[in-house]
Amino acid sequence: MTAMFIKRNIRMFFKDKGLFFTALITPLILLVLYMTFLSNVYKDSFLMSIPQGFAIEDTLVNAMAGGQLVSSLLAVCGVTVAFCSNMLMVQDKVTGAAWDFGITPLPPSKKALGYYAASFVSTLLICLIAAVAGFVYLGAVGWYLSVGDVCLVLFDVLLVTLFGTALSSLINMFLSSQGQISAVGSIVSSCYGFICGAYMPISQFSEGLQTVLSLLPGTYMTSLLRNHCLQGVCAEMEAQGLPTEVIDSLRDAVDCNVYAFGNAVPVETMYAIVGGTVAALIVLYVVLHKVRKK
Repeated sequence: MTAMFIKRNIRMFFKDKGLFFTALITPLILLVLYMTFLSNVYKDSFLMSIPQGFAIEDTLVNAMAGGQLVSSLLAVCGVTVAFCSNMLMVQDKVTGAAWDFGITPLPPSKKALGYYAASFVSTLLICLIAAVAGFVYLGAVGWYLSVGDVCLVLFDVLLVTLFGTALSSLINMFLSSQGQISAVGSIVSSCYGFICGAYMPISQFSEGLQTVLSLLPGTYMTSLLRNHCLQGVCAEMEAQGLPTEVIDSLRDAVDCNVYAFGNAVPVETMYAIVGGTVAALIVLYVVLHKVRKK
């Protein structure tokens, strides 16, 4: 019965053409907006960090800016699209379908996981489309990704989708109207990109704010995507003779390196933080579903 419930939720999402196309077009609109408004900012910031006397190819500059754009896009989409695809949970409350499911033999915990799994599948599909669009863009401006880098980026997309779906599921279970969905969606869309370092690198914030943001898992999700989108560019800059100190300062500036309480956070620790947060959110979400049902 759980599998049937998941299939039903996925089918309902794709059947709602307005909801599906809104979720699908959002990443593409973000990519165009990033290219229009942030690309030159990233390029200028990158060029200002290069010491005088070093000649850097335009392709490297474009690839550096492109990697930041694509990583920012994927970091944001994994969360914002999840809130969009997870609207079905609230719509079922509005239409009364949730009460109908309440009299079925399906336990509350499995119903909660059914909503989560369906939203995850729908969000992941759209995020993968966004990743492909990002790879096409990188191929046009400057491609320095290896096969391993591409695989790691796709794994990061999977992880950020798990995180975004868990967060949206936990928040949406307390909503019960279309107005609440719109309000929460607007807040998340406008604020999440800033607090996760997608729109503006956390390294440019004040020390106090950096400390606060270092406690949030979204910060490390963005950093993981930045690391893997820019790994090939940094390797090429090193091969062209750019000093290691300069490359490290660039990595600090774009949040490839994240510091918590003055200490650099290794990539393995970032994965552990994000993975642990996803597991904790899912467990809390299922437990609250059972408690609210009782």
